[in-house]
Amino acid sequence: MPVQPFTELIRFVRANSPFYRQLYARLPEEVTHLTDLPLVPQTEFWRANSPRDNTLLTAPLHEAVVFRSGGTTGAPKFSYYTRTEWREFTAAFGAGLVGAGLRPGHRVADLFYAGDLYASFSFVLDSLHRSPVANVRLPIGGAAPWESTAATLEEFRAEVVAGTPTTLCALAERLTSAGRTLPDVELLFFGGECLFGDQLPLLKAAFPNAEARSLGYASVDAGLLGEAVPGGDPRVHRAFTPHTVVEILGDDTDRPVEEDGVPGRLVVTDLRRRLMPVIRYPAGDRAEWVDRDAGVFRILGRAEEGVRVGPVSLYTQDVHDIVTAVDTAGDVTGLQLVVRRLYGRDGLTLRLAAGEPGAGRAALGDAVVTAVVAQRPLYASATAAGHVNPLTVEWVRHQDLSVNSRTGKLIRVVDERPHS
Repeated sequence: MPVQPFTELIRFVRANSPFYRQLYARLPEEVTHLTDLPLVPQTEFWRANSPRDNTLLTAPLHEAVVFRSGGTTGAPKFSYYTRTEWREFTAAFGAGLVGAGLRPGHRVADLFYAGDLYASFSFVLDSLHRSPVANVRLPIGGAAPWESTAATLEEFRAEVVAGTPTTLCALAERLTSAGRTLPDVELLFFGGECLFGDQLPLLKAAFPNAEARSLGYASVDAGLLGEAVPGGDPRVHRAFTPHTVVEILGDDTDRPVEEDGVPGRLVVTDLRRRLMPVIRYPAGDRAEWVDRDAGVFRILGRAEEGVRVGPVSLYTQDVHDIVTAVDTAGDVTGLQLVVRRLYGRDGLTLRLAAGEPGAGRAALGDAVVTAVVAQRPLYASATAAGHVNPLTVEWVRHQDLSVNSRTGKLIRVVDERPHS
């Protein structure tokens, strides 16, 4: 299906989607500029996009593939693609894999998760299948025992391993603990979550000849977002023009950011999807332009990923940056924010993963606590006033970090407070 002219797409969704018809009810009959449209209100969008009595879709659900999205919290959210839309989605992403480093003949292991309506395993496999370069696909999945996965990678001398950073790090930790390496692997394609610099030493120990690269930026709900851009920063991507239009909106104005280097919310419009239209849809991430004219942007993390501990708000990216600055030796390979409630008060525990959790980590843990409190003095004040429990550190192995059982992604914030 060719890219739809913007004005035709708007006419189509107003005529066929009750949700968009209502959302655009007060707009003129002809809308010529994207910025004339309101942003999609997330709550109403997903309420309309229910499996039964759906008012978002533009046609009855007679032919489609259905995937679940929405992460680890909240009510289930479902995304729908016709076979044509899915084919074009994966073909475009597959072409982007060449820019990420895929070469003719590469043997690629897909370690993403499958089942329970989750998309990533099928998405990566289909994208490889439709990539313009020949490749050998090894559909292992993320739930296979690590011994079996390692044996398959060795037997086929796999050159590319694709998975979430959490899955790749968990495999790396198993390999290094067993005194094994996989020197044939050239590329580690990661997706689904950010890869942090403190994870690279662990990956390098298990895959000594491999370079970690983003395989691209997409989500099952928002669709195509950005193809990988070769270079030193794996957060940098280029918009999938002409398939989609990417906007970065200012935090205070909700107007498109024109300048490079100014952070804002990333919003996407898909010019090909018709069954489940995505028009000025907040993707859930923050980003900044690197080269706006070329459509190149840098992902800065989740827009609202953080935690509230009593009166104190902390964002995972901020805490991660503090830990990285303190951990000059690169001992920490993973981080989770764990919120607990004891003695009638909330408290935050930083769960830090390291190769040898119990060996001489007390000093580093104390330094981390000191640095976080120094950067967030409200936490110290709230502790002194008896509003929250003191900040603590908990050392674990990487394999002991909590992950989503369905997707294999690291859960950045673990809330263990009773909610009943």
